[in-house]
Amino acid sequence: MPIALSKQIIDTAANALENDNEGMWIEVIQKMDAVYADLLRYQVELEEKNVALEEAQQFIRGVLTSMTDILVVCDLSGYIQQSNKALSELFGQSEDSLVGVPIQTFFDELSQSALLKCLDRARLGMSEEHEVSVVDTHGISSPLVVRCSPQFDHEGVLIGMVLIGRPIGELRKAYNELNQTHIELKEAQNQLVQSEKMASLGRLVAGVAHELNNPISFVHSNMYAIKKYGYRLREYIEDLHEQLGDNLDESLRKKLKIDRILDDIPSLVDGGLEGTVRVSSIVQDLRRYSTSHREQKNEFNLLETVRNATQWVTKTSRVQATLSINGEPLMVRTYEGFVHQVIVNLIQNSLDAMEELKVRKINVDCYQEGNHAKVSIRDFGNGISEEHLLQIFDPFFTTKEVGKGTGLGLYVSYGLIVEQCGGMMSAENHPDGGAVFTVSVPLNEGEADAS
Repeated sequence: MPIALSKQIIDTAANALENDNEGMWIEVIQKMDAVYADLLRYQVELEEKNVALEEAQQFIRGVLTSMTDILVVCDLSGYIQQSNKALSELFGQSEDSLVGVPIQTFFDELSQSALLKCLDRARLGMSEEHEVSVVDTHGISSPLVVRCSPQFDHEGVLIGMVLIGRPIGELRKAYNELNQTHIELKEAQNQLVQSEKMASLGRLVAGVAHELNNPISFVHSNMYAIKKYGYRLREYIEDLHEQLGDNLDESLRKKLKIDRILDDIPSLVDGGLEGTVRVSSIVQDLRRYSTSHREQKNEFNLLETVRNATQWVTKTSRVQATLSINGEPLMVRTYEGFVHQVIVNLIQNSLDAMEELKVRKINVDCYQEGNHAKVSIRDFGNGISEEHLLQIFDPFFTTKEVGKGTGLGLYVSYGLIVEQCGGMMSAENHPDGGAVFTVSVPLNEGEADAS
């Protein structure tokens, strides 16, 4: 109630008592009614403002409670005046117990200097952001990005500082995962590019092998003809020598070394035939290795194919190793090109696994087990880690550096043996060290179907 109105009512009441004036009493009563009405109105307004204030406080409290960022209000000396639920949950203490605690006690030693610098800047009326780490009650460090800002009262006077800390652990984890995914995608892209290069190289090799096949066939057939002609010429010269006898010039025959030529012709022709056979075999291997089309099943000696594939790799590889091939001849009927390709890949992987070692050795065993023929390839490298054993046949999985492996060799080999040849392929570590890859193919189709 206004002071002037109250004084006026008191003066009017005093005059009414002094003069015993009924009109004045009526005026006093009317004014008191007006004052009472104003009091009621002020009370209603005050209650409404109190309700609004409580709602505002509840809203602010709810916002502060739901914040995942840490909020701390400090005085100018750095002592906590108020904090939110995120800080109390981090340290396992109530908000009231944190009041009056120096803010720097929650930060590790490396972060305290940055925090003090941030507080000093806030005392000068400036905001600054730093990356720091807080240590909870369990001694676990949590990285935060802290922004410290000055706090002013309604008159613009600096009364404290406000710190907002944003946890960056999850953000950093997400960034690391994103970065790792990006690296894996780049590796996969490089592997796909390398695979495309290998596919192009395979098509090129297939074309070259096809072009070489015809001239090699001509040379091979011509060598047979030369061999036949050589026998006839020798027979003719010997017969001519017998008929002419003393009329022949023996000195000329010796000078031209006719006898030595006749003796060398068969061995030279045999050597040429052997060379054409070997070149033809290499061309066929190239065609089998490079073609993507399924060839016809044929019966072949598994041990001979293993020897051929092994020699094919070791002669061209820059990494040399002592090679031991043991076993018995086993006749199998399946896709020889696929088996050849798989053995080539496994031998190459064994050489790569021992590249950094001084002593390199590979043992290859070919044997029969039940109705299957098996090829076991063991290197003497560092073996395969347990975590990689279950992933080694997955596509694009490789332990080699980027650019040195596509991660498709074992995956493709497994598919060729299991899906195409109806066999099995496994990998394990040898008890005495090194990795062992075992390839198993059925001896014949009937037994394979029964199995």
